[in-house]
Amino acid sequence: MHPEPELRPATHEDLPALVGLIRELAEYEKLTHLVVLDEGMLARELFDKDSRAEALVCLAGGAAVGMALYFHNFSTFLGRKGLYLEDLYVQPAHRGKGYGKALLLALARIAHERGCGRLEWMVLDWNEPSIRFYESLGAVRMEDWRLFRVTGEALEKLARMQP
Repeated sequence: MHPEPELRPATHEDLPALVGLIRELAEYEKLTHLVVLDEGMLARELFDKDSRAEALVCLAGGAAVGMALYFHNFSTFLGRKGLYLEDLYVQPAHRGKGYGKALLLALARIAHERGCGRLEWMVLDWNEPSIRFYESLGAVRMEDWRLFRVTGEALEKLARMQP
């Protein structure tokens, strides 16, 4: 039996570990070329008075081995806010111990306590271990939906367009 992980909201002291975990996640997803995040940026987004993002850290033996970064979104159809999980990551050496499940269950409790109508997230289509894990917990794959994104120069151009 594995020891229960300690889960808690992230603090300023967790910033180096969180940035490290985010970089590990990017490496796992083969997306390191997209990471520009640093501790200062993350501190502003998590801890400034007008911040909207939140994070949970998962500790094992006093070290951060996992994290979940999330924020509220809104469903016009439900007329209620939701909780959007941006990233959930557990270091490979600590997988299979229930830490990912503990993070997801904690988020479900947060969503429920805050009156959210849903908890949702995205997963890369090739990440079969995560897909099976999420489906085992009752998550439903939204096959009919496609993500669209505008970033960088395309975002700047769109922002300058006239109606």
